[in-house]
Amino acid sequence: MTQLIIIIAVLVLIIFFYSFTILREYERAVVFFLGRYRKIKGPGIIVIIPFFETMIKMDTRTVVMDVPSQDVISRDNVSVKVNAVVYFRVIHPDKAVIQVENYQQATSQLAQTTLRSVLGHHELDDILTERDKLNTDIQEILDEQTDAWGIKVSNVEIKHVDLNDNMVRAIARQAEAERERRAKVIHADGELQASEKLREAAEIMSSQSQALQLRYLQTMNDIASESKTNTIIFPMPIDLVSTLQDLLKK
Repeated sequence: MTQLIIIIAVLVLIIFFYSFTILREYERAVVFFLGRYRKIKGPGIIVIIPFFETMIKMDTRTVVMDVPSQDVISRDNVSVKVNAVVYFRVIHPDKAVIQVENYQQATSQLAQTTLRSVLGHHELDDILTERDKLNTDIQEILDEQTDAWGIKVSNVEIKHVDLNDNMVRAIARQAEAERERRAKVIHADGELQASEKLREAAEIMSSQSQALQLRYLQTMNDIASESKTNTIIFPMPIDLVSTLQDLLKK
């Protein structure tokens, strides 16, 4: 009789011990009573009725999930490999348990298909230069579709866009051609501005003969200072030559 009491006491203590569970601040327990969903408990100390209640522990911290590299064909028929990273967390543990079998695997598969679908509607230049917009588009689509699972997708980041060697060389040639085009445009703009300034200067000199004479004398002075010989050949105005010829004839 005494042994039976001891055994019963030990069983009661074991049942009592397993009836209490401690959950951390980021943990929640989805409790089922005889197979039916009852409530969400936690954090802290929770009580589970043995043999009648079961629980599934859920982590509500943000999960960082790598999306495997995906083969994407852009709208301009360029094949690239793209991988990304998705940040999400469980905000409704009951939905994450009841509505989907494995919420992490489901989110991963959905992220892969969404990544291919969104990038396939954009050209290669947009994929390379407009990552912020593409990240936002993918995040909004994932967040909307995972809402029924109690998942909140907070951010999506495209990590790498891998191109083949031929495409890398083509992009390099395109960038070089673009730099040459900009250089020619800048040179042409400089020539245009210089011609406008020369035209303005010519108009001023043509309206004032003194300015033209001063410019002529300044040019002669520059030639004399830069010349390394003692002989300087310079043009003379035709009206001065004709005047000298008339004087010689007289």
